[in-house]
Amino acid sequence: MAQAILIAAQAGRALAEAARRAGLRPYVADLFGDSDTLALSEAYRSLPGRFGSPIAADATLAAIDALADAAGSPMGIVLGSGFEDAPGLVAHIAENHRLIGADAGAIAALKDPFTFAALCARLGVPYPPIATSAPPDPSVWLLKRVGGSGGSHIRSATRGPAPEGHYFQVRVPGRPYALNFLADGRTIQVLACTEQWCAPSPIRPYRYGGALATGAAEVPLLPDALLSAVTEAVAKIAAATGLRGLASADFLADESGWWLTEINPRPGATLDILDRRSTPLLAAHIEASLGTMPTLGAQPADAAAAQICYAEREHAPVPDFFWPDHVRDRPRPGTVVLRDGPLCTVLALGADRQAALDSLNTRTARLRAALSAKKTHPEEAL
Repeated sequence: MAQAILIAAQAGRALAEAARRAGLRPYVADLFGDSDTLALSEAYRSLPGRFGSPIAADATLAAIDALADAAGSPMGIVLGSGFEDAPGLVAHIAENHRLIGADAGAIAALKDPFTFAALCARLGVPYPPIATSAPPDPSVWLLKRVGGSGGSHIRSATRGPAPEGHYFQVRVPGRPYALNFLADGRTIQVLACTEQWCAPSPIRPYRYGGALATGAAEVPLLPDALLSAVTEAVAKIAAATGLRGLASADFLADESGWWLTEINPRPGATLDILDRRSTPLLAAHIEASLGTMPTLGAQPADAAAAQICYAEREHAPVPDFFWPDHVRDRPRPGTVVLRDGPLCTVLALGADRQAALDSLNTRTARLRAALSAKKTHPEEAL
């Protein structure tokens, strides 16, 4: 029988799918309990809370323990998003379960903004200045939550000091990219440089939208010299923190240069578009976490893209809907998705970058049109 693996995240479907591709049996705890997550999971436990908010420690520990009991002898646990601001919780999890990926020390070093800023300064890595005191000119600063993920926590700065658990960061120019990589505690292996975009809402102007990986034969997204500089900087940080497993480094770049904004010490939102090589990425994540850099196989020939489809209106309840094959994170019929909440994820492939983007946008538009024709609120049936 295939080995069991525990997964805990805000949204665990992508990790569960990656586990199945790696020949493992996933036992999953997350916030959503989407229909495809349940179908992929050997067993499932729901976590309380709201996407983008700090994770509930006691409930998470109880869910992980229950899943471990159900699994019998799982090989370990993989943590997804939601643990960036909780290295103490990660350390507690590691006391009872084998942690596969970044340990509590690496997470603390990478996700505490002032510790990370000091590390970048010591290593000569360009990182936008940060502060907690009132900025003299708020228009050139952003307000971020410590350990936040997904961009929804980022706001324009206002006058006055940063609220508790938040900090200011100087705005810098450039388009958003991510260097996706594997780390073994000493070195890194680059998977891809992906471009990213926001899906702004009136109160969440920097909310994560989606990402794209170009095909193997396409012109690289960035000049070789710039990408080499980013790779060298990330390698230094990974070695300094002993980072292990799948991770990504978010940065902004334009003609004038680049700025590192954060490192996500976990499998990220690009898992869906990158897990297409001969070596399954979760298997590579496990091997790298054990200190051995795996062989990944060739980069896929075609481009791939994914984006979150946010609800344009409240779905109360979600209808019994035939979701296309290219849709993931499918909410269960009868559940509620609030307006502007994450509804599902749309995937697309293409011969090149533009073909993948065109297919992605077409599929998203058709999905929205089909959903809008469904009655998703009791009053609409009257």
